[in-house]
Amino acid sequence: METQYFKNYSPALGRDMELKVYGHKGRPVLFIPCQDGRFFDFENFKMTDAWSAWIDSGQVMVFSIDTIDKESWSDKQGDPYWRIRRYEQWIAYITDEVVPFMRSMVNERNGWTGEAGVMVFGCSLGATHAANLFFRRPDLFDRVLALSGIYTADYGFDGYMDEVVYRNSPVHYLEGMPADHPFIQLYNQKKGVVCVGQGPWEIPDTTRQLADICHRKNIHLWVDFWGWDVAHDWDWWYKQVAYFVPYLLDQA
Repeated sequence: METQYFKNYSPALGRDMELKVYGHKGRPVLFIPCQDGRFFDFENFKMTDAWSAWIDSGQVMVFSIDTIDKESWSDKQGDPYWRIRRYEQWIAYITDEVVPFMRSMVNERNGWTGEAGVMVFGCSLGATHAANLFFRRPDLFDRVLALSGIYTADYGFDGYMDEVVYRNSPVHYLEGMPADHPFIQLYNQKKGVVCVGQGPWEIPDTTRQLADICHRKNIHLWVDFWGWDVAHDWDWWYKQVAYFVPYLLDQA
């Protein structure tokens, strides 16, 4: 498996950011690590094994980045006003810096154009971030795989709400989205999977809220609830990757 490491200064965040790329060609996939996670977690937690068939065959190139959760969602003692604005800078880092970098690399490897869509994937809080990116920027992200996430910013901001928290809290902004909003048509031109178990350490409540909102708004997202034995853990996420990725890679 071809692996590359990069470290670049981020103007959006005002500091160096690291990432790793797995694969030699294929569809670009952005991996968001779990809470407080680092760019090497995709490899260290053996998610490379779960994706190896698609990476080694040249179907995907996975780009694994750093979170800044310790400065935003996890910093419960910090000022929520500034924490959510720091998170917004991280969103800008992804959309304005990482995505163009990904597109440039897959264009070089595959001849894809600059309009190539990106799949975004995450587990736990990484799934929260992944879904938020997909719902906020369907012009950039055409696939999402979100496993065991929580889809309200209440998880990180404990009821604090302002306009920036609102636009990073999917169950809030999707509930408030008009039925004729152009994003709904965009969502339905893409593919998305949101999955959660109902066993140990899983918190499926906001996934149920998301499923209800999508049903009422006619958003064609695959929201799947796995059994009471399905835990919030890597072994189950590997199985869910094996189950859902073929659907997401299918162009039909």
